[in-house]
Amino acid sequence: MAQMDGTPAVPAGWRDHLVGTVSGRRPVVMIAAFEGWNDAGDAATSAVDALRHQWRASAAGSLTDGDYYDYQFTRPTVVRDADGLGTLSWPRTRMYRAVDLEGLDVILVSGAEPSYRWQAFTAELLTHAAEQNVDAVIMLGALLADVPHTRPLPASPATADPELREILGARRPTYEGPTGIVGVVTDTAARSGLPTVSVWATVPHYVSQAPSPKAEFALLRRVEDLLQIPLDLTALAEDAEAWERGVNELAGEDPDVAAYVEQLEQARDAEELPEATGEAIAQEFERYLRRRGRD
Repeated sequence: MAQMDGTPAVPAGWRDHLVGTVSGRRPVVMIAAFEGWNDAGDAATSAVDALRHQWRASAAGSLTDGDYYDYQFTRPTVVRDADGLGTLSWPRTRMYRAVDLEGLDVILVSGAEPSYRWQAFTAELLTHAAEQNVDAVIMLGALLADVPHTRPLPASPATADPELREILGARRPTYEGPTGIVGVVTDTAARSGLPTVSVWATVPHYVSQAPSPKAEFALLRRVEDLLQIPLDLTALAEDAEAWERGVNELAGEDPDVAAYVEQLEQARDAEELPEATGEAIAQEFERYLRRRGRD
């Protein structure tokens, strides 16, 4: 079952489910992404930044930075005023809050993957989440993969919660091996009892440098479906098309790369259904109605 952007369709109902489990206040969902190993092409953190700007989220605190970062690895940055006086910006994890979005509040979390004390970092983050009355968690990530840049980049939800899998039509996580802070927070939040979903976008490994607007677009489309909140992605869609054209030009200059891309396309096309399903078309129509209602 696939949407017209190539990712599985998400049945409507999670927002309604959250509303039904919370009384006396709006449900709160936390969406988090981290720079580094979990963020190929900066797609995940760029998606959170886009949500922060579009939803006009306000600052809602940060995590203790000095305890978690190796500043020789994750260095501070400096900006200067007209006189040359510098202001340092230290690596940290920041939180923002957007209120009353189609009946939900959203906490946005973005920062660099910590260098030290991951368990303490995760515990502090989830303590902040509890103080903000977070009811559910969406973790965003992006990874390099053997996928063609000319096809929609997958970004499908996964959760270890059987009830949530049924509500969302999500898949069961199957990856085993080394993990990053996104995996640690996802597992810890789920074990604490928070309904937790992870969404990973794939980025073509042969064009891994940032930005990766097509992967960011895939993540934001998935967030839009999960929360049933219309997003204005027109400009990002244009950036994704321009990015694809640019990669086409570069690939066309190298016969070996062009042949490799064609091989990836054939493998991807062999996995896809020959046409969109009726449910996928219905999902697109629901998106259209949500955007029309917002306008």
